[in-house]
This record gives sequence, C-alpha cells and structure tokens, in this order.
Amino acid sequence: MRVGLAPGDQPAFESNRAHTAGGREIKRLLIVRLSAMGDVIHTLPAVQALRAELPHTHIGWLIEERWAELLCAATSPPRGPRSAQRPLVDEVHIVSLKDWGKSAFSISTLQRVAKLWNDIRESRYDVAVDLQGALRSAVLARLSGAPAIYGAAEPRESPASIWYTRKVIARGRHVIEQNFSIARAVFEQRMEIPSPELPCDPESEASIDRRLAEMGVGQFVILNPGAGWGAKRWPAQRYGEVARKLSCRGLRSVVNYGPGEEQLASAVEKASKGTAQAMSCTISELIALTRRAQLFIGGDTGPLHLAAALRIPVVGIYGPTDPARNGPYGTRSIVLRSAESVTSHTRRAAPDEGLLEISSDRVSSAAQRLLDGGPR
Repeated sequence: MRVGLAPGDQPAFESNRAHTAGGREIKRLLIVRLSAMGDVIHTLPAVQALRAELPHTHIGWLIEERWAELLCAATSPPRGPRSAQRPLVDEVHIVSLKDWGKSAFSISTLQRVAKLWNDIRESRYDVAVDLQGALRSAVLARLSGAPAIYGAAEPRESPASIWYTRKVIARGRHVIEQNFSIARAVFEQRMEIPSPELPCDPESEASIDRRLAEMGVGQFVILNPGAGWGAKRWPAQRYGEVARKLSCRGLRSVVNYGPGEEQLASAVEKASKGTAQAMSCTISELIALTRRAQLFIGGDTGPLHLAAALRIPVVGIYGPTDPARNGPYGTRSIVLRSAESVTSHTRRAAPDEGLLEISSDRVSSAAQRLLDGGPR
C-alpha cells in the first residue's frame, strides 16, 4: 500500500494557487465527518492535504463529541491558533446527535443546537466537504450555508447526493484514497497523500508515562481484542496465547479496551498468564499509548487505524471486512485473512468462520517478522 509522505515532510505547492478552487477564493472551509473513530482517521490524510494546499484558510470540522479528541485534545480550546494540541483544524464544531435525539425538544438541547448552528453560519464557510456520505451529514453540510458542497457522486447513502452542488466520482480502492480523491476535486489538481497529524496532549502523555511506569512496562505491544461487532472479533484466548509468545522476546502486552469490553479484556489477561495487562484510555491517552508501542495487533477497528496513522507496525487480523479497502494504510503491516472469509458488513454476533481459521502461531509469527524489521 502507498505510504505517502513521512511525518514532517511538506509537499511543494505553488503559492499562487493555494487559496483558490475552480476560480473561487477559499477563505473558510468546512469538513463534515461525524463518526466513527476509524472513519475519522481515514479522513485525516485528505484534510491534511487540504491544509497543506490552504495554509491560511480557516478550516473547521463538524464531528460527534465522542471523537472530537482525534482533532483537538481535551485541554485545548475548540477554536483559535493551531498548536500541537489542535494541529490540523482552526475550529472544531461538536455535535451530539444521539444525546440530542433523546431530548430533542428540551430547552437545553434546543439551546445547544441553536448555538452550534449560529457558530457555523457565522463562520460563513465558502466550501463544505462531506466525507461521510450519509444523508444526515449531507444535510448538515448544506445547512452550513456554504455555497459549494462537495461529496461523492455515489455516497454510502444514495439520497445524500441530492444535497451536493459538486458531485465527485470517488477513486481508489482504499477508503483513504477515496476520501482523498474527493478532497482533491476541490482543486482539480495533483496532490500527494500526506501523513496525518494527530493531537499531542501533554497531560495525556504524562498520564500514560506514569501508568506504564506503575505497571512496570518497558517495551510493549498493544493487543486490541475488541471490534465493532462479533464477526470481526478474534478469540480472546488467542490474544492471550500471543501475549505469552511475545513475552519470550521480553515484550509485555497492553490490552486496550473500550466501554463494554471489560470482560473481553479480562479474558485476554487471564489467558496470557500474567504477560498482558489491560488498560482503558481516553482517546488522547490512546494516542499517547500508541505512540509508545513497538507493535499493534488487532482486527479492523479504530485503534488499528490509529496505529497505522501514527506509523506503528500493525498485524491486522481480518475476517468479514476487506483489507484492500479498510486495511492498515501507510505503515509496515502484515494482514492475515483466511480465503474462507467473505466480505460482508452484516453485524453478526458470531465470529466469522474464516477468522477462526487464523491461529495464534500465525499471528505470533507475523508479529516477529515486523519486530525484526520487515516487511517494508
């Protein structure tokens, strides 16, 4: 897979075209990508390229509250001069659609919605780019008041395209490439896929250093047994077996888990016989933890795509989802997938049969290869 630019590298762009798109001056640009973790991360390279092309343009992002720390550390204000805590965008517009839906007509909810839309409309965005392709995201992009609305010609939800003024044929096999092709259409010119910048929160960095020290963890691998639905989950017992094998190399395993995954993490700990330890993190802490890891092992989940974005080597354990579209992108990786797995996004609770064909020995072997420096 294409790696793109190394962190810190900047593509060379001509300054005389850095502020226009199709003859229209772009002073303010809005990105709409509400959720979820992996999808937001898959959007970052496209927005990073827009940032490089528009260094002085005010870029805002409309995002669900749960994922806002992927753009802006909790300790940073949501708008103002960019910094390490908010390196990519000038302003983060936060929505809580699920919570608002529970109390849609309460005074509190109506006040929050009104404030959000006042902020967005007052920003007077020239262009909005919907990189979600859902009906709700397309409607929100149109409601922003931006005269030009870009989106995929064949979005994930077909009715979304009704709300776009600029329909783009998304190209590329990987979703990062597809998102990038839509962003590129804003300029109708060649752009390189860069490495994304993620927030660096000093408090979270210090917290992770302290927690790892308290756990007595030096070099470590992240194990991520959770996934969006059961068909993508490799058995916890096997993660524990991998942790035992890696411990022979002097590596501890840290088991990352999210809300509702406590029992899953505990099962990995038990199977590891003391070689793995569970750790629950905020998103800012997970970014800090991942930066310190030697390797990431897990299925098609947001934390895997975070590791890839941070250029941490990845062993991907794939079942019903297609790694050509959703695999680790831009980092050294080995993806394991059985020929018996059939691509499907049906949210089945039972593990994919092909996924169960992947043994802990295969995963451990792939991990050893990456730790030894390959493949490149």
